[in-house]
Amino acid sequence: MKGFLNRERFLKIVKNKHLWDVVVIGGGATGLGIALDSSSRGYKTILLEQSDFSKSTSSRSTKLVHGGIRYLAQGNIKLVWEALKERGYLLKNAPHLVKKKKFIIPIFDWKMGIFYWIGLKIYEWLSGSLSFGKSRFLSKNEIVKNIPEIQCNQLKGGILYYDGQFDDARMAINLAQTCVKQGGILLNYFKVKNLIKKKNKILGVIASDIETKKEYKICAKIVINATGIFSDSILKMDNTSKNHSFIKPSQGTHIVLSKSFFSSQDAIVIPKTSDGRVLFCIPWYEHVLVGTTDTFLDKCVLDPIPLEKEINFILKTFKQYFLIRPNKNDILSAFSGLRPLFVSSDHDMKNKTKDISRTHKLMVNDSGLISIIGGKWTTYRKMAEDTIDKAIEIGGLNKKPSLTKNLKIYGSHSFSKKREKISDYWEKYGEDAKKIKKLIQQHSFLGQSLFLNHNHDHKSFHSFYDDDCYTEAEVIWMVRNEMARTVEDVLARRFRLLFLNAKKAIDIAPKVASIMAKEMDRDETWEKLQVSNFVKLAMQYFYP
Repeated sequence: MKGFLNRERFLKIVKNKHLWDVVVIGGGATGLGIALDSSSRGYKTILLEQSDFSKSTSSRSTKLVHGGIRYLAQGNIKLVWEALKERGYLLKNAPHLVKKKKFIIPIFDWKMGIFYWIGLKIYEWLSGSLSFGKSRFLSKNEIVKNIPEIQCNQLKGGILYYDGQFDDARMAINLAQTCVKQGGILLNYFKVKNLIKKKNKILGVIASDIETKKEYKICAKIVINATGIFSDSILKMDNTSKNHSFIKPSQGTHIVLSKSFFSSQDAIVIPKTSDGRVLFCIPWYEHVLVGTTDTFLDKCVLDPIPLEKEINFILKTFKQYFLIRPNKNDILSAFSGLRPLFVSSDHDMKNKTKDISRTHKLMVNDSGLISIIGGKWTTYRKMAEDTIDKAIEIGGLNKKPSLTKNLKIYGSHSFSKKREKISDYWEKYGEDAKKIKKLIQQHSFLGQSLFLNHNHDHKSFHSFYDDDCYTEAEVIWMVRNEMARTVEDVLARRFRLLFLNAKKAIDIAPKVASIMAKEMDRDETWEKLQVSNFVKLAMQYFYP
């Protein structure tokens, strides 16, 4: 069916197709956006991802669709203006995932309050007709009523403004599905090993299917490096003598707490932390997400681990503003992501990561390899449009305009939460919610929660884990139609449970592995290894 991700079907197509227009390396926000822009213009497009879609940076964001109030304070008006436009397109094209959110900036000093007010009015003005709502002053009483946990000794009042929130990893899956509907092909767990070159011109890639170890020769008119933090490794394949790095990885860490520490449905922004950043406290799937940090790292890894100093910084800052004081053992999950910041000189390498621009950069090698570095989730669509415009020029493709400003993202078609009468939990599936519910109607036992029959009372940790949430049917759906290949794929990037509550994710990992093994025809050895690997990973997400 159109939009469903089926790895076996995609592999058959790869075996039979001899020449592609565009090969995209990397399945994060940038790569998926590029593949969608390319396929929707009618180009024969294939995307290759070494792990799961959005495995690295793109599933580990602050879950914001925003212009970036901090970038406005830095004077980067162009980036903010562009991001605010893209924020509007995202709300229009993916209403099942992108939501307007109220944000509150508490004011403890009226001089700073006036500064924030002017900045937020500029922020609002820059969004133009795509504005999410008007900012306004709040009294001290209004803030305390809305956020009863806030420290109010020095509190003067606050400012309310509007921005966007989304589920990053679910958006990545939906972008992949939209790409398939437009004729594109995507393969996860497919690693590029080398580039095919003739007379110093790139003609394609050599890639290996990680599951079968089989190698494929994939020829194309243009190859695009959209591997984010791993961009240097692809650039090195093209030029083995290259020793200058264009990537300065910056780690952003978040912690997740229960709503008992922050009960408001609105988000709060701590406008200036001790390191000069902003800290967000954001309600997310009946939990609260707190972050982020900006820490320079020397190397890039798929699974970055939160540093103790980052956790301490977040907890210390949180305690300065709220009455209820969490400790490390209150953290339900802690996760980190690496930002692929572009640096062009040794001088940039010496800058603090927070001072490096989030504007994306396009590079074209003499070989014809196109690399895109930097950027942010909110501007993924514009980044993709710019990249394919360049690919048309470099690859000699027939010129066609981008269509993505008005292209609905998979899941949004004919979807109405009010009409479907579904809960917030099911809304993330968009139009597929009906199809999963139909699967449950056909086989009622698939509607059983994965938490039932556990040693603990699943009702005790929140109504978010109701009987009709985290069902067997969803796991089967994810395997059949969303290309989930591992227990981690399901629990981290499709359910999001690893990011919400690592202990609870560990609890149901064996059940998920069992369902997947039956669905994928895997043996008991595979099942046990999946559980073991997942538990090892999940133990890095909390403090037992």
